[in-house]
Amino acid sequence: MELINQVIFQVIFVGALLVAVSILLGMVSSRVGAPLLLVFLGLGMLAGADGPGGIEFDDFRTTYLFGSIALAIILFDGGLRTPRTAFNVAMWPALSLATFGVLVTAGLAGAVASWVLGIGMLPGLLVGATIASTDAAAVFLLLHARGTELSKRVSASLELESGMNDPMAIFLTVACIELITHGAADMAPTHIVMMFLIQMIGGAAIGIGGGYFLLWLVNRIEIAAGLYPILAAAIALTVFAGAQLVEASGFLAVYLTGLVLGNNRHRAQQVISRFHDGLAWLSQISMFLLLGLLVTPSQLLNNWSGEIVVALALIFLARPVAVFIGLAPFRFSWRERTFIAWVGLRGAVPIFLASIPVIAGVPNGMMFFNVAFVVVITSLLIQGWTVSPAARFLGLELPPTPEPADRQGIDLPLSADREAASWRVAERSPATDMRFSDLTLPRRTRIIAVIRGGTVMNRETLDRLEVDDYIIALAPPQHVITLDRLFSTPLEMRRRPAAELGEFVFHGEVELGRLCSLYGIPFEPLMHNETLDQFMRMRLGGSAVVGDRIAIGPVELIVRDVEKGHVVRVGLEVEPAEERLPALRLLRRFTGLFRGS
Repeated sequence: MELINQVIFQVIFVGALLVAVSILLGMVSSRVGAPLLLVFLGLGMLAGADGPGGIEFDDFRTTYLFGSIALAIILFDGGLRTPRTAFNVAMWPALSLATFGVLVTAGLAGAVASWVLGIGMLPGLLVGATIASTDAAAVFLLLHARGTELSKRVSASLELESGMNDPMAIFLTVACIELITHGAADMAPTHIVMMFLIQMIGGAAIGIGGGYFLLWLVNRIEIAAGLYPILAAAIALTVFAGAQLVEASGFLAVYLTGLVLGNNRHRAQQVISRFHDGLAWLSQISMFLLLGLLVTPSQLLNNWSGEIVVALALIFLARPVAVFIGLAPFRFSWRERTFIAWVGLRGAVPIFLASIPVIAGVPNGMMFFNVAFVVVITSLLIQGWTVSPAARFLGLELPPTPEPADRQGIDLPLSADREAASWRVAERSPATDMRFSDLTLPRRTRIIAVIRGGTVMNRETLDRLEVDDYIIALAPPQHVITLDRLFSTPLEMRRRPAAELGEFVFHGEVELGRLCSLYGIPFEPLMHNETLDQFMRMRLGGSAVVGDRIAIGPVELIVRDVEKGHVVRVGLEVEPAEERLPALRLLRRFTGLFRGS
């Protein structure tokens, strides 16, 4: 009994210590721009059989079980945090990348793997399938940590792709394994098509249905606040496992469940969101530590040259071709497509998928795992360290914009027809320019308390609000944004510098013909009376986001600000693109040197 206790407590001690050290090392890595997932993975390898930790671990089934739960939690949290507006901007491009893009990536990477590793076409396609999906969560962690801001169209495409491409990669992996184990002759094309339809359509239906059921359940029952996030996690995992049991895509289902819940008002919204944010982090850290423990670095050296060639082919050939073809029908500039192609960062999913051939008893199964591991490490080292520089190099980085309001939601009973929230009064906000008694509040809005320096102020005798005062107020949901404007810095004071998004600035209501006449720009007479807002939204497919660019004659029009779907300010860039973009300046110098030689 004493021996059993020793083993149990050693496992708890080592596991907790590894998680704590991972978090502390992650703080250091973010300062130098290192990919956080690489830290978790490396720490697991150091603790493993070939590292100083010397922990022997080779249980692929346990890893697969834990990885399935962890990925389900991460995808559920991703759905909770994906706003509906992201779908309005980038649903179809992301869907194209998540389906057709994954297929092209798997095919090209598989062909290279088949040739370089000297394996058959089907095993090569299995290699391609395991490494075909991206991990954009790691990318955006790096972007935000380094203060990089991108166009919403680009960032939303990458975020949605990361949430939707795992099911396609899993389907391709399972299909390839069945073809290898049962023989291609026994697998009719109709069977594969039906398998795909059941996976995708079934997963979508179960996920949306599960999401609305969870929403209804959370809003109907009254339990302790701390139990709501546990209930949400339990239902999410039930949806995931239930979909898998009927051979639908549980990963797609759990992502859509989170999406439905996150985009509808429900009880304990703040508690559920914060709990699952922490749970997703714990899942990600634990999964990478476990995957690091599972690998034996010495075995990676058996065919390291071929594995690296596969990784480089994925980064420089398969992913770019898939992105440029997949985004061809959509309005993305070549710079945006190049950046999306470069940010095809690989994470936990390829290693997780590569454990399936080992469990399924596919011949030479460890080869698939080793290739996936080298691909992930190579991707993290090459792409993970260069995300922010790539955005600057391609001229896609936007200047950082402060949040419109420092607001925190407060949970109220769902029956309440108003929302409670707190605001921190910002510098130069309209609320500081008038007496407290003269504040113009929306209808049915009431300020409950004003807190200054930790002291609740007497509202009856309060003269004026001061910067950093905290306001707690009740307001109808449609008026919350009005309070955002009242307590935050005015939009024009938060405006991006003109030099960053155009040298000259025009209002969206300015007529295109007037602007073109002023700068001598050729234009179609039919567009003479169109406003800049109408022209840009039409050219951008009906939706515009900050940073969108449209070339017209020798100049570029740049969306500077969008309010309620309308372009309210437009920047005009007259400097030629080849003078402005680092990538084009470098290309011009290179071609000049080449011509000179």
